[in-house]
Amino acid sequence: MAKTVRKCIFFVIVALTLSSMAEASIFPDRRKNQFATDYGYALFPYPYSLPGIGTGLGLVGGASNIAGTHTDAYGMAFGGDITGVALGVADVHVLPKTLILDTGFGSISSATIQSYSSRGMKTNKNDYSNIELGDMTYYGSRMTATFLERRFELYGAYYQGSSQLKSIRDQDGNLIVETQNATSRGHVTLLGTRVDITDDYADPRRGMRLDVGRSLTPPSDSGPDFYIQDISATGYIPLGRRSTWAFNYFRSDAHVKRQGADQAAVATKYNCASLAVGTPERTFCDNVVKNEVDGNKYGTATSLGGFSRLRSYSSGRYSGAHTRFYGTEIRWNLTDESTPYDIFIMKDIRTAWQIALYYEVGSTADIRSELGDAWRTSTGIGLRMVTASGVVFRADVAAGSEGVSPSIFIGYPWEL
Repeated sequence: MAKTVRKCIFFVIVALTLSSMAEASIFPDRRKNQFATDYGYALFPYPYSLPGIGTGLGLVGGASNIAGTHTDAYGMAFGGDITGVALGVADVHVLPKTLILDTGFGSISSATIQSYSSRGMKTNKNDYSNIELGDMTYYGSRMTATFLERRFELYGAYYQGSSQLKSIRDQDGNLIVETQNATSRGHVTLLGTRVDITDDYADPRRGMRLDVGRSLTPPSDSGPDFYIQDISATGYIPLGRRSTWAFNYFRSDAHVKRQGADQAAVATKYNCASLAVGTPERTFCDNVVKNEVDGNKYGTATSLGGFSRLRSYSSGRYSGAHTRFYGTEIRWNLTDESTPYDIFIMKDIRTAWQIALYYEVGSTADIRSELGDAWRTSTGIGLRMVTASGVVFRADVAAGSEGVSPSIFIGYPWEL
């Protein structure tokens, strides 16, 4: 019954959005130039506190539309429990306003990720162990072909990375087992398209947007050969002259062509046999192994939690082979302006201050028939500053069943 209600609500929203589009013609006029050249920059400290992962301080900086071009550059450095750097260049126009290149590189000397006792939705907040990784290196590029004022796009990307598995620790950081320092390598190829029937690519207030992407993960080391199909549909219903009510539907499904390593092979990598059977430490280790084996069997779709979907939960909190998500957000623009600002660490042209109220609900599972047996929700409020260079500075506070989570990020949610 609940599933039917959600579908009905979704189709009502689509109907309202289409009706709103019809009033302004099927293709709403773009409100402004879709290839901005307004220069802007920002450089600021970024303190972080991630449950189960650690705390520290980072320095984040970037410049948009450098030297009158469309090119952006960014960089960040982190210290504390996560140490590393990342650099990138975006919006490099190989063919002006037609073929756009983004490329980036990241290196993390040490980091810790949470591994819950099982995949899906049935774990508790503290039901996890920590996997310590080191020597993590990632790089990749994306090429986008864009047409009709960015209303239709085709894109392809290639990302590659490696990391070294060091240890498994409990929630307090106590050592459970040291692993064999196995190095994992892999790469992902992404192909997709976007249809954008809105009044603005960067800050839409009216219309609809559809993203369809497929990422292929060929087998590497002991992993599976699988691909992920993602579909994201977003509708924007105008509220007055300058505000909007946004609705998002997202689904992600993993399709395994060949399974990865089995229980015995994965257990050897984690060195679980060195722990006594029946102890809490052995249980932690066996749970980590089981999760990896399930990933090798079913594949892993786009997860829930973090800065984009189910924002009250930690990044990657819920994972499985199938994901469904619904979100709605009222974006109330307090201003509609063009105000230059230069405060030493930041320079740009402010176009709007925005308050957002949002509600999100999502579910994930390894077995498709079990998808929707359990749902989690996030409710929150956010403050945004929209700029002429195309950057949206976002501060959100979200609440869910596991507490309240504040976050600071760049860009609108649901776009990652």
